[in-house]
Amino acid sequence: MPDSRVARSNALYARALELIPGGTQLVSRRPTRFANGVSPVYAVRGKGARIWDLDGNEYIDWATGILAIILGYCDPVVDEAVVEQIHRGVNFSINSDVEVELAEELIRTIPCAEMVRYTKGGGDACTVAVRIARGATGRDKILFCGYHGWHDWYLAANLGADAALNAHLFPGIEPIGVPKALAGTSIPFPYDDIPALESLLEKHRGEVAAVMMEPFRSELPPAGYLDEVARLAKQAGAVLIFDEVSTGLRFGMGGAQQFAGVVPDMAVYAKSMSNGYAFGAVVGRRAVMEQAGRMFISSTYWSDAIGLRAALTTIRELRRRKVAEQIADFGRRLQSAVNSVAIETGCPVRCAGLIQYPQLQFQCDDGALKSQIVTLYIQEMARRGCHGYASFGLNAAQGEAEFEQTLAAVREVFQLITRALEKKILHEVLQATPQQEVFRRLVN
Repeated sequence: MPDSRVARSNALYARALELIPGGTQLVSRRPTRFANGVSPVYAVRGKGARIWDLDGNEYIDWATGILAIILGYCDPVVDEAVVEQIHRGVNFSINSDVEVELAEELIRTIPCAEMVRYTKGGGDACTVAVRIARGATGRDKILFCGYHGWHDWYLAANLGADAALNAHLFPGIEPIGVPKALAGTSIPFPYDDIPALESLLEKHRGEVAAVMMEPFRSELPPAGYLDEVARLAKQAGAVLIFDEVSTGLRFGMGGAQQFAGVVPDMAVYAKSMSNGYAFGAVVGRRAVMEQAGRMFISSTYWSDAIGLRAALTTIRELRRRKVAEQIADFGRRLQSAVNSVAIETGCPVRCAGLIQYPQLQFQCDDGALKSQIVTLYIQEMARRGCHGYASFGLNAAQGEAEFEQTLAAVREVFQLITRALEKKILHEVLQATPQQEVFRRLVN
């Protein structure tokens, strides 16, 4: 039975399903990704580390705008810069000077960046990067690892009989609307498996335009792995592209590539770089990027000065406030405290992963039972004013108040889970629909 706390949210979502195919614009925002019936569905306001839902409930947002928020909601410095830009104009019939100013900032910031193109989101940025790689090499095939958006080039991997995206995106995705002629143009490879990548490059010798991958998400790659990927890509004459949309600048000003110590030929960004404003960037070495000058890659809104100004201001504020260091310190402390509570309560869970994005790993071999445990955690945390997944997306606005409230909620919820498992009454306390596992990432 739906929770009366979020009655207006649930009612509006029922209406949305009649008006919007799928109910939302982003799969990760669907109620089934949280505790459906108990978690909030619609936000009406956000400030700092918190959001307020349609029913007036206040939450710490541990999903942090699906990782798009890094300074905090409504950051005054970024918002004031955007408002000032709005008063000057946001989309002209000629170019905005902020395009060049931001390009110079990105080139100073990202190791592989020698030239820059802009988009409005991560999926678009991935698609532009793929187009550039194909144009620069004169080849068609893309080897990929991880999640890279919704566009035809990527979903084409599921045109074969093997449903290749099951491990990279989520199972059961039908490539409806994707031209069948694209079959065989996008081929996945498993993470941390050099022989598999080497075999694919050999099998498709002279045909691979790019090796595209998320370098990591919540765990560092094994020592030497990314170096070997880079070596193999170069040897094959393929462009190495790092998809840093999800990692953004949380790991340092140079992004995931600087954190991992491996510089790709190209990289794509979107989330976190503009603190929630629509923006994406494709950056890379001049030898590859300059080929885009001859390609038809064009959009009116890629020059929109709002996203550009937000990104420029966010990058400068990240550097000025030393946000990466702040996030690492907060994450280290939170991860340690949550693990202590797990031991104290006897809850079968471990808070693991990189300190920049701590993940809860519930120790359970039964898949169905584990889904119920995770959903119960999300459900009960929501009731205690903490919205999110079984993970902690960090941003610079989270402070002592958020730490203490979350830890108190975690203690109560871990105790509840422990009792429910011991007394075998999980089904009695679980009010929400069990969470659907959407993104089953190969990349850690």
